[in-house]
Amino acid sequence: MPLWLQGVLELGSVAVVSYLLVLLTVLMVWLADGSDSLGLAGSFVLSGQVWLLAHLTPLQVALDPGAGLPATTGTLNLVPLGLTLVPFALAWRAGGRLARACWEGQFWQPYLSGLAVYSAAGAVAGLLFGTGEVAASPGAAAVFPLVPVALGAFVGAYRASRSLPGLIGVNAAAWVERTSQYSRWAGSYVWAVLRAGFVAAVAGVGVGATLLAAALLWNWNDVVNVYQRLGTGVPGDTALTGLQLGYLPNLAVYALAWATGAGFEVGAGTRVSPLGTDAGPVPMLPALAALPPAELPAWSLAVLVLPVLAGVLAGWWFLREGENHLDDWMALRLPARWITFPLATLLTGLLIGAVAGVLVMLLSWLAHGSLGLGRLTVVGPDGLDVLLWFGAEVAVGAVLGYVLGPWLEHEPPFAPSRGVPGEGLGRRETRRRRRAEAAARRAMRSAGGRIAPEPAGGEPDPRAGQSRRAAGAEPSGSDEAFDVDAPAGPEESAEASGPPER
Repeated sequence: MPLWLQGVLELGSVAVVSYLLVLLTVLMVWLADGSDSLGLAGSFVLSGQVWLLAHLTPLQVALDPGAGLPATTGTLNLVPLGLTLVPFALAWRAGGRLARACWEGQFWQPYLSGLAVYSAAGAVAGLLFGTGEVAASPGAAAVFPLVPVALGAFVGAYRASRSLPGLIGVNAAAWVERTSQYSRWAGSYVWAVLRAGFVAAVAGVGVGATLLAAALLWNWNDVVNVYQRLGTGVPGDTALTGLQLGYLPNLAVYALAWATGAGFEVGAGTRVSPLGTDAGPVPMLPALAALPPAELPAWSLAVLVLPVLAGVLAGWWFLREGENHLDDWMALRLPARWITFPLATLLTGLLIGAVAGVLVMLLSWLAHGSLGLGRLTVVGPDGLDVLLWFGAEVAVGAVLGYVLGPWLEHEPPFAPSRGVPGEGLGRRETRRRRRAEAAARRAMRSAGGRIAPEPAGGEPDPRAGQSRRAAGAEPSGSDEAFDVDAPAGPEESAEASGPPER
């Protein structure tokens, strides 16, 4: 079929399937008598509103006074990130299928046509599923759903094709080849710093998820008591559990913000932090029973070490990547390693901390929002606070990880990259060449060749070379036969050079 039509079908199916999953959950609650006043039509409307909220679309809430509650007007933009992962994952698969159906430079055709249809579907959902109490702007409903779907489809296409030029039609490798060697070194260094910051951010999210799981297990009795006090029955408990699962990634980000020291808010006037908790009334949500108490012991400040450990992991990863060309450049310009090594390490740690802080700040902004009801207009961490706290802690940890890494790698701690000056060979390339040489030696041993053993220091034994020269012939399994950098003998040089030019 035409590529534009395939993009329409692929991303259009993502919209339909993601909505049907939400609708199925709401209908199960309604069929189990979980809501008498909802009805079949109300189930379709509620599922559409949840679909829009999961696609980052803010909803305007206007509740009339009733049931002892005052009139409320606000914005509901606390996105359940767990539900947002559903269209993201579906778009990931769809993007991979589109990439496999395209030739180089053709991905934009199905990609843009599919996004156009998805935007139209969001605008229609904003018009159909709006009520007097909860409604979404058609313009916002047409734009915001594109964020998770466009990102998921592009990442899935890149994972399937493994070629950025094949997607965008621009050969970035050829452009890089036209740049200078210093530009390529700078690009490799920046790319390694970005990936190290991503490693720290992923490790930080893992820290938050671990703390959340530990808090839920430790306060499990309180969580069960909240369920019993609500008395919603099996259908209500099922719906409440599904709601909490949708907000589970948000809670993991909140736990990470708490571990950094920045803390988070659960409504106006309630702030939770290891440095001090301002207690206040919280909603009757079972997962919130795992919140730490107002009075914390002094040893609770030890959680501030966990983000530092994420930075240590990032610094060690950066060392193993072997792309610290800033240190190489400083070592070439100034031989005093007692100045260049600390300065390059400090600057690298600050850059890694800045990247990790920005990534976690974006997650905090996504997890932050408002329920538009009463005090619950501020829920979640402040992104700038998380940037400062987590960035500083990761920077300290990255410096420690880079300094302690050589002892774990059994390398000299203050030595620059072992590449040949001017050729851009870092530690990773040197390790690759050493592994290739070791594999060649093992192959010769298995073939019956005789290779003189090397001493423990790694330097060849000069007596072995003398004995071979004394024998008058070089054995076929010698080390030099597999050393690509070994100088050629006089006979080989003469053969390689050919007859002299006249």
